Amino acid sequence: MKAPIILAVDTSDFETAIAWIKATENSVSVYKLGLEFYLNFGAAGVAQVMKRTGADIFLDLKLHDIPHTVAGAAKAIEELKPRFLTVHSSGGRAMVAAAAQAVPDISITAVTILTSLSESDLFEIGYASPALESAVALAKLAVAAGAKALVCSPLETAAIRSAVGPEPIIITPGVRPISEQGNDDQVRTMTPADAIAAGANYVVIGRPITKAWAGGAEAMTEKARAIGDEILEALA
Repeated sequence: MKAPIILAVDTSDFETAIAWIKATENSVSVYKLGLEFYLNFGAAGVAQVMKRTGADIFLDLKLHDIPHTVAGAAKAIEELKPRFLTVHSSGGRAMVAAAAQAVPDISITAVTILTSLSESDLFEIGYASPALESAVALAKLAVAAGAKALVCSPLETAAIRSAVGPEPIIITPGVRPISEQGNDDQVRTMTPADAIAAGANYVVIGRPITKAWAGGAEAMTEKARAIGDEILEALA
C-alpha cells in the first residue's frame, strides 16, 4: 500500500529523476517537480516524466503575479494535467481565483507561508500577525477563491483544517521522520505521522528519502518503504 507521501524530486538530472520515481513507486503516492526541474526541462520534461513513469505530479511552480499573468501561466501547463499546481495565496483572492478558473480540472494548490520562514522572518518581511494567524487567514482566502488544496506548515495544519473544513486537501512540507530530525532549511517541522494526525492529507518528503540514493536504488526503495510504513502504522 502506498503512503500519503509526496516525494520532492529535487534534482537537475533527468534520468536521476526517473530513477528516483521508479525506485519509490510502490511506497510514494505523488511526485513533486519544482522550479529547478521545470527551468531545466520545461513542460516537455514534465510530460516525459509522466509518460515514462505514469506518476501523479505535484507541479510546484508557486505562481505569484498579477491575475492575468497567473491565469496565462496556469493555462500554459493545462495539457500536462498535473494533479496539483501551486500558487502563492499571498498573491491575493483575485489571483488565486484566476488560476482556479483557468484550469478547473487541475487542483490549484495555495501555499500559505513557506516552512523555511521563522516567526521573526515573517515580522521582518512585514507580516502584522504571527505565523499561525497569518496562515489560517491565507488558507481561508485561498479556499474561498477556488483553491482545492493548501500547503502549510504541519504546525498550522490542525488550525487550518478547523478553519476550512474537511474538503480541501492539506499538504504539509517540513516533516521529518523521527530518525531524520536535524538541521536544514525547514525550521517549522513535525514528524509525518503527527502531521497526518493533525489533519494533513499528504506530507512532502525529500532528502530523508532521496539521500538514500547514494547507496543505490535498492537502498532508496527500502528507505521509502520504511518511512511509508511509519506513516501507515500511525494511520492504522
